[in-house]
Amino acid sequence: MWQAEHVKALLEQLGHRVSLLGMTTKGDQILDRSLSKVGGKGLFVKELEVALEEGRADIAVHSLKDVPMDLPEGFALACVMEREDPRDAWVSPVCSTLAELPVNAVVGTSSLRRLVLLREALDALGRRDVRIEPLRGNLDTRLRKLDDGQYHAIVLAAAGLKRLGLSERIRHIFEPAESLPAAGQGALGIEVRADRADLIAALKPLVHQPTWQRVAAERTVSRAMGGSCSMPLAAYAHWNADASALQLDAAWGDPDGRLAMVRVSEHQPVRDLVEAEALGQRVANALRAAGAHPPAAEA
Repeated sequence: MWQAEHVKALLEQLGHRVSLLGMTTKGDQILDRSLSKVGGKGLFVKELEVALEEGRADIAVHSLKDVPMDLPEGFALACVMEREDPRDAWVSPVCSTLAELPVNAVVGTSSLRRLVLLREALDALGRRDVRIEPLRGNLDTRLRKLDDGQYHAIVLAAAGLKRLGLSERIRHIFEPAESLPAAGQGALGIEVRADRADLIAALKPLVHQPTWQRVAAERTVSRAMGGSCSMPLAAYAHWNADASALQLDAAWGDPDGRLAMVRVSEHQPVRDLVEAEALGQRVANALRAAGAHPPAAEA
């Protein structure tokens, strides 16, 4: 709702009349199982797409990291807005870092990507005693579970905490070198029916092209690798200091812990979405060449 209110306010500043249609998705309702086991990213967008198709809604505002890599026929991503902080945040009432966790501590996350990155970091510290347990629910629910003592620490997206005015809960923000973000993390995308040229034109002032090119490269990696919640995959692009080249880093982990983490880093000049996607495809090819692969059911 914060995201929808934010977009509503921006559109109203441009002279549009906007009303909100609040909805709850299956992804919001199923909290006792991991996303990778109940249908993945599409659980957060399906009901909104039905509302678009039926004409009950004109636009749908999404966290881009929750949007499937390929939209259904008849729908289009009309706008990617300027990115908020894409990094992961460490939230804990007992310690500021992984190294300070008490013996036999429990860390919560709903993300397989964060799980494999955390496990790699904990192994480097020799902390085999720390358990990483699933954590689902909206932001308030996750924080409440932490405050109730079910976890010693949890890892969340920094963007969500900052947007809701909860920055004071953050004990540490992981730099990308510590915890590589998910494709699209921190960015908002707006979906419409593909035939609504009027809406695509109306949303154009909200488009942030540098962000769109970054997330296009990241999402291409995910698409090429299978793009599901059942694959621990990170992809993060940023502009080099001179802004002439896009740097794309990606990491793939084995959820069973049998294979070492695969990491790839590439950069090239990027002027449009086509070139950004070409960079993403190149990185995905390099990941596969280094041994990364989709889960067995998707390979």
